[in-house]
Amino acid sequence: MNGEHPGPASGETRRALEALLMVSEEPAAASLLAQLLETSSAAVEASCEELAAGYRAEGRGFELVRVAGGWRFQSAPDLAPYVERFVLEGQTTRLSAAALETLAIVAYRQPVSRAQVAAVRGVNVDGVMRTLQVRGYVEEVARDPGPGQAALFGTTTTFLERLGLNSLDELPPLGDFVPDAATVETFEAGLRPGGLAPE
Repeated sequence: MNGEHPGPASGETRRALEALLMVSEEPAAASLLAQLLETSSAAVEASCEELAAGYRAEGRGFELVRVAGGWRFQSAPDLAPYVERFVLEGQTTRLSAAALETLAIVAYRQPVSRAQVAAVRGVNVDGVMRTLQVRGYVEEVARDPGPGQAALFGTTTTFLERLGLNSLDELPPLGDFVPDAATVETFEAGLRPGGLAPE
């Protein structure tokens, strides 16, 4: 096989490449794609070039480009005005309750990993975290030094601007939102069999 020019990609390989590139958050290196597809890097490069040329010839609204040492999909440059309009409209829509809860957890516990946020909320937060990143409210600020080196997230200056805060020190104390011990005891008593004891 060494020295041979890679032949045309099979239909399944092309579809697999498209699927992998579609879900990749960062430009995907040919070496990684080759490993996943159990083929050579040269074959992946040739297939990506072939796909990119096909999209250009078809006049698609997206293109496959080589950038930062890998391959990724992006919108066609001539369609930038439409994309900008869409993104700007999206910025003005209100955040969902799930997004607000997630943003609050990041704000008060940062730097925090996706897994830590998910543990607090009790649900998968990947989609919500992506939304908050796209909106510019959270960003990766560090890497966990432990096993796996998970990405750690924190809030951005955009977050502060939207809340009218100068710094995170101006966030209201969490204690303002937590009921006192007597209220918690009354609530728990109401949940016990028999409910509250008559006074």
